[in-house]
Amino acid sequence: MNRHLHIVCLDVPSPADYGGAIDMLYRIESLYNAGIKIHLHYFSYNHRGNPNELNQYCESIHVYERKTGHKGFSFSKPYIVSSRINEDLIANLNKDNHPILLEGVHCTGILPQLNTGNRKVIVRLHNDEADYYKQLSSVEKNIFKKIYFRYESHLLGKYEHSLPPQYLYACITTKDEAHFREQHGLKNSFFLPAYTPYEKINSSEGIGNFCLYHGNLSVPENEKAATWLLTKVFSKIKVPFVIAGKNPSKRVDKLSHLYQHTCLVANPTDTEINDLVKKAHINILPSFSNTGIKIKLLHALFEGRHCVTNEAMVNGTGLEAACHIGTNANAIAAIIMQLHHQPFTTEEIRLRENLLGNTYNNALNTKQLIQYLW
Repeated sequence: MNRHLHIVCLDVPSPADYGGAIDMLYRIESLYNAGIKIHLHYFSYNHRGNPNELNQYCESIHVYERKTGHKGFSFSKPYIVSSRINEDLIANLNKDNHPILLEGVHCTGILPQLNTGNRKVIVRLHNDEADYYKQLSSVEKNIFKKIYFRYESHLLGKYEHSLPPQYLYACITTKDEAHFREQHGLKNSFFLPAYTPYEKINSSEGIGNFCLYHGNLSVPENEKAATWLLTKVFSKIKVPFVIAGKNPSKRVDKLSHLYQHTCLVANPTDTEINDLVKKAHINILPSFSNTGIKIKLLHALFEGRHCVTNEAMVNGTGLEAACHIGTNANAIAAIIMQLHHQPFTTEEIRLRENLLGNTYNNALNTKQLIQYLW
């Protein structure tokens, strides 16, 4: 018997060049590999295009324009939700009774208008978005964006608390699962780990060549992490340090060239990023946001050697034992100096295999997801 599934994505899931897109694309691929007939719906914006790569996984693909500016504005709903309420999408979903996977709270504004009846609906919660937008506000320098992020956080807090409890909610960490279950009364929440392109631990033993921070540098939080490392950590220790990522600001560019032992790799390809992660001796990944899970942390643990983080990066992920955790800049600097000449060992690879092997396994997690859907 053919099993059909509607997947509604907040954004085009390809290219998989940020955490949310990676999670969505590899879930689509895994469901396709499990024999599911996928009907994909996504919102097109940010000039990301309509990639042909998705055709191989999908029975049908429907693209919708996201409302922009005042057209997507609402006093009662968050902008990320109200801008994705689309009549054509609702009509397409109401043509049959196939189960629905909504990617992100962003896509839930259509729920009141869906003919749900006895059909299964699962919402993938990528973050506690209210907390995420609050933290975006705290690192934003532009006063108008700061006000917008703060107001959006306020609306999201109220909106998340009003999510219908009868649907299923797939949370990306056990910490988020507990939050949505206890704070918002969503008793049908369950833990569905992030999907990644990594199938086994590929870390190399021995000693690498440098320390690395990587991320999309146009994201304010990532720029803050990069500048913090340059000004608070690597200004004090002379260990080779590489920053790599998309669209770095002039400030990051300038700071990365202040010292002889630091440098910037701007706009690397995916292959170049993976090469840097594998060649680094220490992947350093502080975070100033403690919601969800960062795919770059999983990348570093699957492909890299030593991983140094702060508590915000790993709190609630279950991956604390695989990381060296520093509570402030001085602590992280001391850990780096300690690890600088310390080889990465087979024992540490085995630890990662035990910690990540079954949890971040796309095929196993898809079996669980299918059981919830049918």
